[in-house]
Amino acid sequence: MSPVHPPVFEALIVPHRSLRCAGVLIVIGALMVLSTAIALRFLLLGAWPVTVFSLLEIPLIVVLLTLNLRQARARELIMLNADDLTVIRIDPAGRRKQVSLPSDWLRVDWDLERGSPRVILSSHGRCCEVGAFLPEPNKVSLFEGLRDALHRARNPRFENPQLQDC
Repeated sequence: MSPVHPPVFEALIVPHRSLRCAGVLIVIGALMVLSTAIALRFLLLGAWPVTVFSLLEIPLIVVLLTLNLRQARARELIMLNADDLTVIRIDPAGRRKQVSLPSDWLRVDWDLERGSPRVILSSHGRCCEVGAFLPEPNKVSLFEGLRDALHRARNPRFENPQLQDC
């Protein structure tokens, strides 16, 4: 049985959402009140088709905001130790997918070919994109952090006080 090495690098990546659940409920409530007031106003003016469209937009907004909250449940955990790099992805439905790449021949690449920049991890013919839902500045930070951590894992610094000059 091989010893378990402590992580050299660990990152938990979650998609950014400006609204939490309470904020979404406030927005839905405010839009329901506003939409109902608009529908009532146009109904009193005799423009009933506007009322229909105004009331149909409420369920549409609720569905879209619910989907947005659901997408925020996605997670990506990246752990690098001396033996391997493990990427654990949890999708919005809670399904877990794990990819492990040996760190001996691991490469961290910055790919600009497909328009949006991507952080690609590759080793032994297998590759994996990480941080796909991050904005570009955060992808740059993730790329630099992974690259530096991989360098530290491959080139450890040993400090022996007995060998230092007095």
